[in-house]
Amino acid sequence: MFGVLSIQHLFAMFGATILVPILVGISPAVALISSGFGTLAFLLITKGQVPAYLGSSFAFIIPLQTAIASDGPGAAMVGAFLSGLVYGIVALLIKATGHKWLVRVLPPVVVGPVIIVIGLSLAGTAVGMAMNDASGNYSLLHFSVALVTLAIVIIATIFFKGFFNLIPVLIGIIGGYLYALAVGLVDLTGVKEADLIEMPDFIIPFVSYTPSFSWDIVLLMVPVAVVTLSEHIGHQMVLSKVVHKDLIKKPGLHRSIMGDGVATMIAALLGGPPNTTYGENIGVLAITRVFSVFVIGGAAVVAILFGFIGKINALISSIPTPVMGGVSILLFGIIASSGLRMLVDSKVNLGINRNLIISSVILVIGIGGAIVRFTENFEIHGMALAAIVGVLLNLILPGGEVPENVDIYEANLEDDNSVA
Repeated sequence: MFGVLSIQHLFAMFGATILVPILVGISPAVALISSGFGTLAFLLITKGQVPAYLGSSFAFIIPLQTAIASDGPGAAMVGAFLSGLVYGIVALLIKATGHKWLVRVLPPVVVGPVIIVIGLSLAGTAVGMAMNDASGNYSLLHFSVALVTLAIVIIATIFFKGFFNLIPVLIGIIGGYLYALAVGLVDLTGVKEADLIEMPDFIIPFVSYTPSFSWDIVLLMVPVAVVTLSEHIGHQMVLSKVVHKDLIKKPGLHRSIMGDGVATMIAALLGGPPNTTYGENIGVLAITRVFSVFVIGGAAVVAILFGFIGKINALISSIPTPVMGGVSILLFGIIASSGLRMLVDSKVNLGINRNLIISSVILVIGIGGAIVRFTENFEIHGMALAAIVGVLLNLILPGGEVPENVDIYEANLEDDNSVA
């Protein structure tokens, strides 16, 4: 019984977790393994009291792409590790002073627009994957694969019920893959040649690369923690309602944030993308009403095993780009919409000049791709710059208050089909 429930959690996180590494150019197998080890570490740090699964974070896609393109995967992993370290520092501060100050620094008027920036900044990537062939030229055949995939995801999201409503991304990838196979866009040579057991392409410090500190990487990667920290708070509040326990107080927000940070550091040491708690798996908990951490731990173990199965990894690698492009069109749009939803649900009044200024500046700086370049190798990029400016404006402009009800970050779970 536990095995079946664990597989459900694996399916719920699978589609989104493998999409992130595919987009940034690292191994999906390593992402599965690092998510498994990260989840196990999270369960230990939270004393087995928080049944949460951690998978690849969408918030880090653009910073990872930029870091890998400019300085290589090693530099990206250093940046990811430092982001996880920030989590640890915040956890220690919360342990010492409480968490009210974090809500003051990261209110919805800052976090909502930054989340919108994340989604819209990726829009061009999604459309390019959907309609271009391997040479970068427009292809109606490729675009048809993306549209079929997108249609399947939409149908699964709207019309499927129960558990199947929680895995529309995976259903869409499978359906799109079968259509791509039918029209001749799938190459199964790699699957046939792959061994049953294979060593994934780990990116390990002092083995694959020599770690080096760079302020450019720090300013590119670390500010993303502004978004993921608030996302973490929201997930913990939703999860608290699902399991009928106040997880913010026990085991404490400091423990769950520390667990999230350690999971991200583990991923960075292995060569995987930063981890974050997954709303999809919280949805599985809400439906099954089984809150056992052993079920979550079982899913983590299976994910680790999957990462070493060569046939599975080759099958993932054979997924055509337009299939992932079709999925991405919806996912990235949902990310942007979830930022807008945060503003609406939190009743952020854009009729107030303070709120209008903060959100407007964040959106234009982030989506416009503004860069502050101090030296040739020292600059702050669009999304990171937008997050920093948003936090500063919120702290400097008069009229900011600590929200009385920190449920401002909470989403309506029954309607939530967003991704991490």
